Amino acid sequence: MNEQRIEFSGEILALQASGSLFWPRMEMLIVSDLHLGKSERIARRGGSLLPPYETTETLTRLSDDIARLNPAHVLCLGDSFDDTRAALDLEDAHRATISSLQAGRRWLWVEGNHDPGPVDLGGEHHAEYRSDGLVFRHIAAKDTRAGEISGHFHPKATIRATSRPCFLCDATRLILPAFGCYTGGLRWTTPALRGLFDAHATAYLTGRKIIAVPVPKAA
Repeated sequence: MNEQRIEFSGEILALQASGSLFWPRMEMLIVSDLHLGKSERIARRGGSLLPPYETTETLTRLSDDIARLNPAHVLCLGDSFDDTRAALDLEDAHRATISSLQAGRRWLWVEGNHDPGPVDLGGEHHAEYRSDGLVFRHIAAKDTRAGEISGHFHPKATIRATSRPCFLCDATRLILPAFGCYTGGLRWTTPALRGLFDAHATAYLTGRKIIAVPVPKAA
C-alpha cells in the first residue's frame, strides 16, 4: 500500500494514500472530516439531491484502512458527521458498521465545528486530544506550538491541472485532507490556509501514488 513516512515533531508518521494518517509507535489511525450523512443533511435542508451512498463509501474506505493497519486506537479528528442530526439519523446498517470497527480498540471522537457535541455511538468524546507531545484538534490554532495535527480545511493541491486532496505539513503543524466523500476542498494557496505554514511547507498529494511537492506562495 502506498504511504509516505515523515518525521514530525520527533515522531515517525505514515501518510496513507487514502488520506488517513497512521502513527506506528502508538498504533493509532487518524482520520479527519468524514462528514457522514452529508447527502441526507443537504436533502433535509432543501438542497440538491446527491447520491445517498457517501456514508457507505466513506465507511468502506475506513474499514479497508482499519483491516490493513489493525490499529489499537482510532482517532476521528472532527466533523465526523455533517451535523449533529446526521449522527442521530444514521441508518442501522451504518451504526452496525461503526460498532464493528470500534470492537476491540480504543475509539476517540474529537469535536468539530459541524459536530460540536458527544455522539451516541460508543467511544470517547474530546474537545481536543494530546498524546506524547502531539496535540490533535479539529481547527488549527494560529499561535500553536510544534506538534499540532488538525483537519477542517479539506486542503487540495493542483498539479498539471489536476486537483487532489493533500496533507499539508511544515515543522510546526500537519493538516489532514478530508477523508469523507463529496467533501469538496480548499485550494492549498488560499491565504487563510497557506498563511498557517512557513515558507518551506510541503504538500503530500493523495491518490494512487503519494506525491510530495513544495507548497507555493499564497494566491
